[in-house]
Amino acid sequence: MATYDKPIAQNKKANHDYHIEETYEAGMVLTGTEIKSIRNRRVNLKDSFARISNGEVWLSNMHISPYEQGNRYNHDPVRARKLLLHKKQIDQLIGLTKEKGYTLVPLKIYIKNGVAKVLIGLGKGKKKYDKREDLKRKDAKREVERAFKDHQLGR
Repeated sequence: MATYDKPIAQNKKANHDYHIEETYEAGMVLTGTEIKSIRNRRVNLKDSFARISNGEVWLSNMHISPYEQGNRYNHDPVRARKLLLHKKQIDQLIGLTKEKGYTLVPLKIYIKNGVAKVLIGLGKGKKKYDKREDLKRKDAKREVERAFKDHQLGR
């Protein structure tokens, strides 16, 4: 996975709930007040998802808070937003999401070259035992690092 600018918002549950197999960088079609709210970090990716309809990719359930100085031109906070991808990428995603269990999950939002981007991942849902296995692995890694740190400090 390539490095990106500092994320504005991250979907922390995505890696817990899905095995992310591939990632895609997409632009978003936004209104003026939406980009101002994103730059103020007033965005939430929790429970958001991407779907494909009529050959276009749409991001749903992403909450962008209304801009404080936005007056009557403010936007609907949870409206569906169109994602900008190449036609070849969309065709590839259509083929992959038709397979059993694959879904498009937004992972993070960031500003790159002055433009808001969203990193979407092609994920396969984890089973309950997969989540437990990941937690065990994470705890074991934390214990090893703690023991190593204590050994370094001479405790």
